[in-house]
Amino acid sequence: MPETPRFATSPGHVHAVDFGHVLVLIDYRSGLVQCLLPVAALQWRDAARTGCLALMAPELATCLLTAGLLLPTPAPESWPAPISGGPAPASWGGAEHPAGVDRPPAVACRSRVKAAGALASVFAVKRVGSARSAMLRITTTLRAAASTCRRAATPAEAHAAVLAVRYAGWDFPGRTACLEESAAVTLFLASRRLAVTWCHGVAPDPVRLHAWIQTVDGMPVAEPSSTLAHTPVLTIGAPHRHRP
Repeated sequence: MPETPRFATSPGHVHAVDFGHVLVLIDYRSGLVQCLLPVAALQWRDAARTGCLALMAPELATCLLTAGLLLPTPAPESWPAPISGGPAPASWGGAEHPAGVDRPPAVACRSRVKAAGALASVFAVKRVGSARSAMLRITTTLRAAASTCRRAATPAEAHAAVLAVRYAGWDFPGRTACLEESAAVTLFLASRRLAVTWCHGVAPDPVRLHAWIQTVDGMPVAEPSSTLAHTPVLTIGAPHRHRP
C-alpha cells in the first residue's frame, strides 16, 4: 500500500460548505459530492489551516486523495476554510418544487423553439466528453455566455425565460432537472445579451443540491420558497447595469 503524502492542498475547484453536523465537499470539475461527518469534518478544517495530512486519519486522507478532493504537495500549503452553511429546516421532499407534475403554461412558438435550442445545447455540452468533466464543461459554457451579456435581465424577462424552458423541457427527450433547466435559461437569455446570475447551492437535512437563477436584485426566479434554504456555493454571471 503506497505511503500517504505528508502534505496536501485542496484544489480551487473543490468547494466546502460547513453546516456543523456535516461538511459538504463539491468538486466543480467532476461533479463529485462528498459528505464528512463531524469527526472527519474537524480533521478537514484542521488540515486546511496547515496543509499537513498528519492531522487526518490515514484512511480519510487516502479517500480524499483518491477522489481528487485533495492533491499532494511537496511542502505545507493551506487551503481556504469551508464557508458556513445557513440553517435550514429539515425537508423530506414535501417542500420542493413539483417539477414535472403539471404541464407548464404554453408560450409563444418562437420562445419555445429558442428554449428547446438552449436545452439541446446544454445536453450536447454534457454529452460531448467524459462524464467526469461534464460539470466543468457546463460551468465553462455558462461563464462564456455571461461574458457576452450587455445588461441585466428584468425580473419579467427572466421569469418568461424560465417558463419557456420549462415548457420546452416537458417534451424534451433528455434529462431536464434543475441543473439543465437553469443552465438553459442562462443560455436562452444570453442569446439576447441579457444577464442573470446562475447559482448552485446545497442545503442540509438531508443534504441536497439545487441549481437556479436569480436576477440582479438577488431574488430566485420562479422558484419555491424552499430554494432559500440552499447556501449558494458557486455563482456565475456578475450583475449588469440596465442600459436604456
